[in-house]
Amino acid sequence: MIKKIAIIALVLVNIGCDQISKNVVRKHISYQETVELIGTHFILTKVENSGAMLGFGSNLPPVLKLILLQILPVVILLVLLFRILKKTNMNKWLVFAFACVIGGGIGNLIDRIAHGEVTDFFYIDLGGFAKTGIFNMADVSVTLGVLIILFLSLRYRKLEM
Repeated sequence: MIKKIAIIALVLVNIGCDQISKNVVRKHISYQETVELIGTHFILTKVENSGAMLGFGSNLPPVLKLILLQILPVVILLVLLFRILKKTNMNKWLVFAFACVIGGGIGNLIDRIAHGEVTDFFYIDLGGFAKTGIFNMADVSVTLGVLIILFLSLRYRKLEM
């Protein structure tokens, strides 16, 4: 029971951080406004993404967009959540990783359903060495979760999922 509460709490923390940060950006930063946080290396710039990661799917027909960017993700995230809540012997880092993926996924789904698009605002430029697309806290959660899952998969080869 405590494990299930902890999992739900982790998912809710991920959703909360994402939604609070997006609400702050929506209220205080104009569309495509640039706010330098650390010079030109770490910037806030508000954009609205009607697709998935890096705008994938923004030009899809509305019905296909609804299926691929809302209905299918809801089903997948619910199945993942149900599985991690049911499993009793999962590695704690794997549980954490899945909670990040689920929480971040739900955070972006909330935007897609409530606003028709996802608010993105972080941009990192490490002086030409590496640049990111514009992303949000939900993307950070999902990426962190996926990286942990990949690391654990490579490290242990046989994880109980």
